[in-house]
Amino acid sequence: MAKVSEFIKESYVELTQKVTWPTWGELWNSSILVLVTSLIIAFIIAAMDQGVNAILHQFYKSLT
Repeated sequence: MAKVSEFIKESYVELTQKVTWPTWGELWNSSILVLVTSLIIAFIIAAMDQGVNAILHQFYKSLT
């Protein structure tokens, strides 16, 4: 049990004194970057999906 409490104490010290946390401005900028990148990737995947759908639709239409 002593090892567990020592681990918790060391973890607390590391998180409060050794970790460099981002500022709110840095966090906001990173969040916006992730949001914009996710939207771009979503639009690319949607366009690819629509393209493949159109190609397969034409392919199956030509078989009948």
